[in-house]
Amino acid sequence: MRSFRRRLLLPCLLAMVAASAHAQDAVLFDWFDYQGHDQAFEQPLPAGHYRNPVLAGFYPDPSVIRAGDAFYLVNSSFAYYPGIPVFESRDLVHWKPIGHVIDRPGEIDFDGLGMSRGLFAPAIAYHQGTFYVVNTSVDRGGNFIAKATNPAGPWSDPIWLHGVEGIDPSLFFDDDGKAYLLNNGTPEGKPLYEGHRAIWLQQIDLAKGEPVGARKVVLNGGTDIAKKPIWIEGPHLYKHDGWYFLMCAEGGTGPQHSEVVLRSRSLWGPYVPYEGNPILTQRDLPADRADAITNAGHADLVQAADGSWWAVFLASRNYSGSHYNTGRETYLLPVTWKNDWPTILPHGKAIPQVSAGPAFMRRDVAQAPLTGNFDARDDFDAQELGAEWLFVRTPKQAWADLASHPGKLAIHPLAEDMDALRNPSFLARRQQHLVFEASTSFSVPTQPDVEAGIAAFQNEHYWYALGVRREGDHLLLSLRQHRGNEVAVIAKTVLPATTKALKLKIQGDAGLYGFAYDDGAGWTWLERHADGTVLSTDVAGGFIGTVLGPYARQLGSK
Repeated sequence: MRSFRRRLLLPCLLAMVAASAHAQDAVLFDWFDYQGHDQAFEQPLPAGHYRNPVLAGFYPDPSVIRAGDAFYLVNSSFAYYPGIPVFESRDLVHWKPIGHVIDRPGEIDFDGLGMSRGLFAPAIAYHQGTFYVVNTSVDRGGNFIAKATNPAGPWSDPIWLHGVEGIDPSLFFDDDGKAYLLNNGTPEGKPLYEGHRAIWLQQIDLAKGEPVGARKVVLNGGTDIAKKPIWIEGPHLYKHDGWYFLMCAEGGTGPQHSEVVLRSRSLWGPYVPYEGNPILTQRDLPADRADAITNAGHADLVQAADGSWWAVFLASRNYSGSHYNTGRETYLLPVTWKNDWPTILPHGKAIPQVSAGPAFMRRDVAQAPLTGNFDARDDFDAQELGAEWLFVRTPKQAWADLASHPGKLAIHPLAEDMDALRNPSFLARRQQHLVFEASTSFSVPTQPDVEAGIAAFQNEHYWYALGVRREGDHLLLSLRQHRGNEVAVIAKTVLPATTKALKLKIQGDAGLYGFAYDDGAGWTWLERHADGTVLSTDVAGGFIGTVLGPYARQLGSK
């Protein structure tokens, strides 16, 4: 697997392990393998075409810019660490991870937060050699700016914007070089209805990181406040042919999600809505359609060097109507200018899973392992963790180690279980397919108070953990399900105490999950019909998707 330098992450968290004293021996994992088998990704790909989503799995709220001949994209990461992934592309289709904006444990602490809190909707900008990311750390600091001269990092520590309430900030640079901060906030006066929000604009001094002058509402409620539109958010400003275009998401992040656009000859408005709004939605399609893609919205536009315009946006791949385990993903579509208005998708048209790419699209590289079907195996033989790995909240101590046992991942078990509002010793990667297999091989814990295995995790209240521990004269392999406030062991078996190594596997097919083990005699199913809908966003709530990975934990405390 591809690896990349996480800068201070490994020096801070991994290299310390050899010098740290741990109460428990490490559990050693030999490899982790993830395979995707979605039928939709098996469609033939004609020359010059690409697959949607371009970033499969939990990659929501995309924001994109062009700097020279390269494009850069960021996504929300909520309470996962490192935070705000940064991607680079030469053609808007083939993306590679190059770093994170929040990659040092001391920057933001996510302890105590639910997994769908933390870092909401970042927006990236570029001006005169400097990259900027503005973001909201919900429940833990508010709005901030980070800067870098290299988008791969290092990024500055967060520069907190005191006095700027609300979420979804973005930056706009006008022709005179002045910078403006745009974001979602509460309306002036008392909200008129549930979901009534406003878009605010204010000049900002980026050198000082301070707002300048008056803050003004440029859009109240949405495109037509008489219709009580909800959750106007995700605002972006663009200037084109003398017009200022204000583009926002409207309707909430569920099936009613949409993208709307307004314009004005003046930066401060008034902004007039496009008669053809929304310029992107899937809410006007039959809910029972096959291979449904829903929740489309939260778009950002970028102009390529050849003059063409493109939109990145979030959407979700559903099964059985309203369920989706892969979260909100990043999609790409061309932008068509119609009567001097930008449009993304005609009303009533489904988002295409295969679409014609940019004229400058590269044909010598594949989209995997970020979309399409693929087999991604990590043998843990690199010096650094690959870009796909995430921590649940901010790690406070070194528990993941690639150095002490070369060729293996050593997990030093912590006491935190998956339901703790802290950092458990669980290493996660995104589920990117409806049909998938995730498997791992590891040495069975030698101590009786340690459990190790593999987990499928949506948030602290909805997850599965397939783990083994020593119990008397045998090993106990059990499958735990956490569903809301209900916790249960739904399957278990006894293995010989002499078992030294074990393979575990999670297999998913839409809302059906299976869990298997191999103690040297071949794969045996422990449970083949577990309810996978408990890992879907509509059941678990929030804004994220399912992640999978190896874990170890100390028993007896949380």
